[in-house]
Amino acid sequence: MRTDQKTIPIVFTGVSSPLEAGIVESLAHPGGNVTGFSTFDPAMGGKWVDILQEIAPALTRIAVMFNPQTATAMSAVLPPIEAAARSITVEVVTIGDANEIEEKIKAFARNHSNGGLIVAPDPFTTTHRAKIVAIVARYNVRTIYPYRWFAVAGGLISYGPDVLDQFRRAGGYVDRILKGEIPRGLPVQAPSKFELVLNLKSAKALGVSFGPLLLASADEVIE
Repeated sequence: MRTDQKTIPIVFTGVSSPLEAGIVESLAHPGGNVTGFSTFDPAMGGKWVDILQEIAPALTRIAVMFNPQTATAMSAVLPPIEAAARSITVEVVTIGDANEIEEKIKAFARNHSNGGLIVAPDPFTTTHRAKIVAIVARYNVRTIYPYRWFAVAGGLISYGPDVLDQFRRAGGYVDRILKGEIPRGLPVQAPSKFELVLNLKSAKALGVSFGPLLLASADEVIE
């Protein structure tokens, strides 16, 4: 790493697991010249399970899909999902290549008619979101996604951090650094604002009904 890369203050956003990725030494005390805003809060895992159970009360199995090469937050993602699932079986579905997406989703749909899918926060799943959404619809799998842009692309439902809010908060850190504070003294912050997005068109195609409480709590409803 060049000297200026080690000394120029850096404020990041959009990183799901900065500690696991080796970007910071700890969340409370980042060390070095880097700090910022993480896109993951472990409580999100439990919320994904709760929402899936609300739209599919007979759910017996949940698959969590991600690419192990790029999903650095999975050690933090899985425990809250498993804790919230309780009597529901949680299955890990790993995908290493875009060509595997249909094969894995098709196999899960064929073997588990009362199953639901969680697409984990992962650069791979984000990059291939259009393909994932299309294949999920083809095999009629009830799926929850981590970011709004999945629902905009046709996904059934998304729950996750408001990414734009993180950029606004990052501006506050930049201001403090310009006024003399140092990055290692500013803790990495978890998301503070989340958004629930429902896609009514996708729900109709999947035969899913959103209850009045879920609809009332949605930040955005796509028709």
